[in-house]
Amino acid sequence: MGLEKHWSESVFDLICDHDISLVSFVPDAGLSQLIELCVAHNPIQTVRLTSEQEGISLAMGGWLGGKKSMLLMQSSGVGNCVNMLSMLNTCQVPLPMIVTLRGDWGEFNPWQVPMGQGTESVLKEMGVTTFKAQENNQVEACAEGSIRLAFNTYRPTALLIGQRVPGAKTLGR
Repeated sequence: MGLEKHWSESVFDLICDHDISLVSFVPDAGLSQLIELCVAHNPIQTVRLTSEQEGISLAMGGWLGGKKSMLLMQSSGVGNCVNMLSMLNTCQVPLPMIVTLRGDWGEFNPWQVPMGQGTESVLKEMGVTTFKAQENNQVEACAEGSIRLAFNTYRPTALLIGQRVPGAKTLGR
């Protein structure tokens, strides 16, 4: 019996299969393997952001220039994007996002709880269709559904990855 692929490898394959050529991110431990795969793959242009809202502007410009984009971030970054998210639906710009949830199962940092608990509601209020994966074996199917819906219907989507998938963070990690 062979080794099972890490969910990030399956999501990376989906990124390539769907011709996503622009991936922006704010570094996040839960997404580090996916980020590393994207950075190492020359056909994908990766952009390290200083704030998650920059990723929305970048995706809009990329879409106007004929590029498909994806934004990777932690749930705390969703709060930085609220105002910009309204532009995606208004302008019919597809943007699949992958969001690792903080303030979820096993959280150690009390500051992460409010935004982590409110992330899905905030995204939905801003017109973003959400998918949620709580276990490793749910990530690939949810990612595929999120990517397909975004590009087939010209709207933003978000795959929310629960803390059980990457594992609970601890102080210093």
